[in-house]
Amino acid sequence: MSTQLTSAEEMRPPATGGSLSQVDDQPTVMGDERDDRKPRSTSAGTKKIATSLACLAAVIAAGVVIHRSLIYQGTDDAQVQGHILPLSARVSGQVLTVNSEQGQMVHAGDVLVVIDPRDYKVARDQAAADLKDAEATAVSSRLNVPITSTSVFSALDSAQAAVKNAEAGVAAAQQNLQADQAALLQAEANAAKTDSDLVRYGQLVKKEDISQQQYDAAVSSARANQAAVKTAEAVVAGAEQALRQAQGRLVQAKADLRNAQTAPQQVSLTNAKAKSAEAQVALRAAKLEQAQFNLDYTIIRSPVTGIVGKRSAEIGQNVSVGQELIDVVPLDDIWVVANFKETQLAHMKPGQAVDIGVDAYGRKWKGHVSNLGGGTGSVFSLLPPENATGNYVKVVQRIPVRIDFDRTASGGFNSDGLLKPGMSVEPEVRIR
Repeated sequence: MSTQLTSAEEMRPPATGGSLSQVDDQPTVMGDERDDRKPRSTSAGTKKIATSLACLAAVIAAGVVIHRSLIYQGTDDAQVQGHILPLSARVSGQVLTVNSEQGQMVHAGDVLVVIDPRDYKVARDQAAADLKDAEATAVSSRLNVPITSTSVFSALDSAQAAVKNAEAGVAAAQQNLQADQAALLQAEANAAKTDSDLVRYGQLVKKEDISQQQYDAAVSSARANQAAVKTAEAVVAGAEQALRQAQGRLVQAKADLRNAQTAPQQVSLTNAKAKSAEAQVALRAAKLEQAQFNLDYTIIRSPVTGIVGKRSAEIGQNVSVGQELIDVVPLDDIWVVANFKETQLAHMKPGQAVDIGVDAYGRKWKGHVSNLGGGTGSVFSLLPPENATGNYVKVVQRIPVRIDFDRTASGGFNSDGLLKPGMSVEPEVRIR
């Protein structure tokens, strides 16, 4: 019974007080010391591992930075650049409608501004009427060329024939005159003979050698011959007048011939008039085309797809030729100008790939180097720096590098209009 009780007491947990409890506390305290030492050793090891990992990460990061600096060159001094298209009025007039607002997306061919077209429609219609009149004149002139040619050359043939006829008439008149002059000479000779016979017969009749009848016959014959002379003289005078008339007709025929001989010149003149009429047609056609252009210029359209940057046109405004009305910024024709330090250009060349980070969106676009600028930015400034005093401080210069965005064959680059001129970007050029 006592033995069992002793064993039960040995199995009972020790009490908090008494010597047994004190004896049992000793190993417990030693166990706690061992437990305290174990976490301290584990914490120190963890710290060493963390330190090692941090050092390793720093070394890897430094390696990555060094490796990246050897492969890439970047800068934050870069902006998106693009063309700004100022659309101005090509004709004067009053603005009727304005179909765009600042910042609005427009497409190529969209009507932006309309100028009152009524005056230009009238001018176009008048130019069209003038063209029709010139075309009718040209047709008439062209038809007149063969008519004139036939007429003048026929007149030339007639004039040549008239000259020949006149010459023949003069020759005939001269022959008639000569015949009449010969007849006059014959009549004068007969009259002279009868006159001398009359004188002789008069002496004979006085002597009564002949009869009075014979004398009277001689008187009659003398008077007849005198009359014949006067008649012959009249005929000669008429022949002379006919000769003069024939000579006059010859002179007129020759004058007509000289006038008719200008037939080639008259044909050339007619041809020249026809060509002048055709030139008038071309002139009126050009005026009509210009009038149509002016009418078309009353509608100002967007030449490209882009964004309206600035608008100064207002409805009812009177505009003049060359006055700027609206600016359009193309969306697809943009690029990046990055100002790299001159120390970054040793291995940079056209064609190298570029990652372009855009500050506004936190995303990157792909591009490539197109060219390196022709000089530093300071060289092209309004007042280039000069070292006139002799005091010189070397400053690392920056050179503008053009970077073009990569575009797909299907097109549609920047169709959403995210990229705009003036935006800040951070390009990284892969130089190796």
